[in-house]
Amino acid sequence: MIKNDTFEVRGDDLLKKVKELIHEGNVRQISILDKNNKTIVVLPLTLGVVGAVILPALAAVGAIAALVTECTIKVDRTI
Repeated sequence: MIKNDTFEVRGDDLLKKVKELIHEGNVRQISILDKNNKTIVVLPLTLGVVGAVILPALAAVGAIAALVTECTIKVDRTI
């Protein structure tokens, strides 16, 4: 079963929130949307995603955070 959550964050809190969600472990996918609900990036996460595999995605999220002031994080979780 999949549960969807959304979080509205400011650009400077985006990377911190994404890292928190990844560490929770039950997240299947993270989508980052701009203030107009247009999808900017989708990060598919699978079991076993660790370290070097996720670092490029986090670098992209950091770059996005520098460009946006407000965004929404949509999270798909397994329950």
